[in-house]
Amino acid sequence: MGSLTPSVRVRNVPAPASSLPLSNGVINNNGGHHASNGYMDHLHEELAVFESDVFDAQAYVGAKCQSMSEKGIRKLCEDLLDLKRSSAEEMRKSVYANYAAFIRTSREISDLEGELLAMRNLLSSQAALVHTLAESGVSKPVGSMKGDNAKRDLPGNEKVLSELERRAEALPDILDVLLAEKKVEQALLTLDEGDRLVAEGLSDNGKAMSSSAAMQLQDALLDRRVRLAEYLAEATQQPSVRGTELRSAIAALDRLGDGARAHTLLLNSHHERLQHNIRGLRPSGTSYGGAYTAALSQLVFSAIAQATRDSEAVFGEEPAYASELLLWAHSETEMFATLVKRHVLSASAAAGGLRAAAECVQIALGHCLLLEDQGLALCPVLSKLVRPSVEQALEANLTRIEESVAALAAADDWVLTHPPAMLRGSYGLRSSYGAGSGGLASVLKLSSSAHRFNFMVQDFLEDVAPLISMQLGAPTLDGLSMLFDQYIDMLIKAVPSPGDDEDGGAENGDDKKVRIAGTEAQQLALLGNASALADELLPRAAAKLVPGGVHLMVGRDDIRSGIRRGNTDRSQFATVATRLPELKDWRRRLQRGVDRLRDHFCRQCVLELIYYSDDAESQLSPEMYLNLDYEGADVAAWQQEPMPSAIFQALFNKLTSIQQTAREVLTGRERVVAVLLMRLTETLVIWLSEDNDFWDALEEGESSLGSIGLQQFVLDMQFVIQVAVNGRFLSRHMSQVVADISLRAVNTFAATGADPNSVLLDDEWFLTSAQDALHKLLEGWNRQVSSPTASLSAQSVSSFRSHGSE
Repeated sequence: MGSLTPSVRVRNVPAPASSLPLSNGVINNNGGHHASNGYMDHLHEELAVFESDVFDAQAYVGAKCQSMSEKGIRKLCEDLLDLKRSSAEEMRKSVYANYAAFIRTSREISDLEGELLAMRNLLSSQAALVHTLAESGVSKPVGSMKGDNAKRDLPGNEKVLSELERRAEALPDILDVLLAEKKVEQALLTLDEGDRLVAEGLSDNGKAMSSSAAMQLQDALLDRRVRLAEYLAEATQQPSVRGTELRSAIAALDRLGDGARAHTLLLNSHHERLQHNIRGLRPSGTSYGGAYTAALSQLVFSAIAQATRDSEAVFGEEPAYASELLLWAHSETEMFATLVKRHVLSASAAAGGLRAAAECVQIALGHCLLLEDQGLALCPVLSKLVRPSVEQALEANLTRIEESVAALAAADDWVLTHPPAMLRGSYGLRSSYGAGSGGLASVLKLSSSAHRFNFMVQDFLEDVAPLISMQLGAPTLDGLSMLFDQYIDMLIKAVPSPGDDEDGGAENGDDKKVRIAGTEAQQLALLGNASALADELLPRAAAKLVPGGVHLMVGRDDIRSGIRRGNTDRSQFATVATRLPELKDWRRRLQRGVDRLRDHFCRQCVLELIYYSDDAESQLSPEMYLNLDYEGADVAAWQQEPMPSAIFQALFNKLTSIQQTAREVLTGRERVVAVLLMRLTETLVIWLSEDNDFWDALEEGESSLGSIGLQQFVLDMQFVIQVAVNGRFLSRHMSQVVADISLRAVNTFAATGADPNSVLLDDEWFLTSAQDALHKLLEGWNRQVSSPTASLSAQSVSSFRSHGSE
């Protein structure tokens, strides 16, 4: 064994700086050799007291603690406990990391002990032979030896055997009888008696028993010992030997000095009995994989538990035997996993039967968990072995959900409704929608494909949730996010593009079509589906994959309701939200899918406004500003009743129409509608700022931007701002883009040599004009729409000026 460096803290004796290791592991010896030697000498003096043969631990501790305060003693105890725990942990890690080495070493030690015993017997035989030769008088003259032999040959000179020698001669015959009668315990006692006789015969210089008689007895005992060991080994292999009989046979074999072989035979016996019981199971005889898994796991893990009890009962907690037992338990667990995968999980995984696979794994892990009380942590081993099959079933389930939802999307009418009665009865409102106590009225409305998508995901997560211990949360969330992205792709396909045939449907990848959402209500329903799934339903369902996540989500909803009522602090909501970090990034991924759908919808709307408007004057072109300054144009007449350009009036109509439709389609989803209106307005403004052809015509075209065109442009931008302010969806980004393109128009006018300040009125005039124009357009809209629910309230109309003046 190598020398061990004692991990003892020497108080008040810091190590000299010169002896500290540098970053490359080399000791710094620059002038510190003498200091290092002094430190080592002091350390040897401190440790010398522990090497003394008369070391008194009680007196040492008393002497040390007398000079220490209560706080110091407590600190010393804590340090000692930390060292004890660290030492135990290091020992445990060392044992677990070197199972094979421990077993191999223990077997080598056993073999070495046997060889040493044989060598000792050989040396004893040689010593006895020498001693016998010395007693026989080899050095005597030949003549005297002949005389002695003649005397011994006489009838009256026969040697009288001692009592020990007579007993030694009888022991082999007694052992033969006991072995024939299979009386193992008596045979062991007789062997022990024979060992004592041999020891006495070899140690008393032949007084009670001659050395030759002792050696003969020793050889006879060795032969009977081997025969008894073989009998016991054969007995352990018999199927009828179990329980107490098996433990007795193994214990007897251990008493014979062959403990390593005895422990291996014990494990082999349990393995053979387990194999015999497994052959009695017929996996094809039952259509339910859970029954086979339950029966098989009961057999396997009960056998492991029984082998553990037998090993501890016979051998105790010997590290070498415990290591071999643990390796054997791992091997049996691997065999169990192979059978379950072959007869149950493979078929379930291929067919997408995640629920059956999850139930089987849960049954197995439940049986496996019971072994932890006996110190066998086999659940990680089993989880690692069956994880590939469970992941295969998970992937098959995700594919099945995708195919089912794609088929429903081809026939979806994109009308938001409450969940069908069949689905409500199957899953329940609260578990699927988190409706709380509001009843059916508070349930989010979805279209048919979104309802099916939601319920299939709910069912899927119900199956995965029990397998959280297998670390399947991350791959499950990744699969769900990909599935949601694919559903978003189908929703994007349903958004009509300007000029498309709305009756034919859109292609969705592999020859699958998605029904086009032709009306504005249907298009808003697409966004309602995506936002409801990403913001509420999927995060609530995915909370099942996080320990305690369901309770946190329910608590978060209660806090949100309290905030709306005004009796709960918002800081409580932040506290609950921070306790779900596992879902935070995942929810961002879902939200990016919603953003993709919203941005696509806004781009199609802008394209329709700019290029596909029925009124040519409503299309975006530089002439809408260049042609205003025709010859003889009157600026004063234009300023009498200024109105925004036709395209921005069309934008206003589109925004108002969306807002009115959303009141019926997206009831209670005001934030979703506000973000949609903001993104639609931003998309048009950004499109205008990035239209190079438009700006090239204004800046470098044959006609230059005149004073009326500049004022019309500034009024249009102010009108956009007032529309956003009135709708409460103005953003900083929108304001910045509007300010930038307004400045660009002013610079374009100034590039002609004219002074912009001489033609532009003050900001208050543009603000008032934009508000008046918005007021007129709202009145016209209300006259067009006869439905009371679609008209704007008087309060909303009268608030335009107040919003604009803020």
